[in-house]
Amino acid sequence: MSALRMAAVAAPFDRDLEGDFARIERIVAGARAAGVRLLALPEACLGGYLHSMDGGRHDGGPPALDPGGPEIRRLAAIAGDMVVCAGYCEAAGGLRYNSAVCVSGDGVLGRHRKVHQPLGEDGLFAAGDGFAAFDTPVGRLGMMICYDKAFPESARALALDGAQIVVCVSAWPGSRTDPAPDLAQDRWTRRFDLFDRARALENQVVWLSANQSGTFGSLRFVGSAKIVDPGGDVLAATGVSGGVATAELDVPRALETARRSMGHLRDRRPAAYAPPVAVAGP
Repeated sequence: MSALRMAAVAAPFDRDLEGDFARIERIVAGARAAGVRLLALPEACLGGYLHSMDGGRHDGGPPALDPGGPEIRRLAAIAGDMVVCAGYCEAAGGLRYNSAVCVSGDGVLGRHRKVHQPLGEDGLFAAGDGFAAFDTPVGRLGMMICYDKAFPESARALALDGAQIVVCVSAWPGSRTDPAPDLAQDRWTRRFDLFDRARALENQVVWLSANQSGTFGSLRFVGSAKIVDPGGDVLAATGVSGGVATAELDVPRALETARRSMGHLRDRRPAAYAPPVAVAGP
């Protein structure tokens, strides 16, 4: 297989759906002109994230979209011959989910509902209940959303399900309690970057990390979109100011090289990982 050109985006999105789509169209057009075949957009890029971490009580949260509705079909039409992953608020069964969808011009390729909910997010969204990889024209993918990546089990579940590439879409803000004047030095920026590199290396997968940038309500997002190879090395990154991180990699060869001597999935000893009798509280 030839090398795959892929890109991860750090950009601002808000409640203006038409404006969001216009921004997505510009990003996709630029990526297509650069030969990108896989593009990761941020969490909540259709309708924006929360104004604050109070569970969406400030403004009711983003618009809830039908997972089979016109907005998702429009996103697929924009994607065309590319594979595009994007976050949105999903309406299903009378509930809202913080969701991600993977599309191409052929339609929906895969979906994910955010499982792990930070702070007050559960005041607006129901939680997803699992992680599953799926096949796409650019390889077998898995998706997760933001806080999901803080849990090693999330990425490991996708890797064990055969994911070659993991796309993590985020709306990850800087620290609220002890913000750094320089966002690049913020402790939450460091955590964001550390999780990206650790999860790629632990599972020896290609990792695309997209994130919101700029500010929305009381939140200041850390940007820092990046592409990480199976050895945990950052191939391309936007920094905190935002932009598009683009890299090219022969994914099967990169995975085979990383796993040849020390195969983290192959060398697992599941019988040794018995769950504890009890988990201590805070």
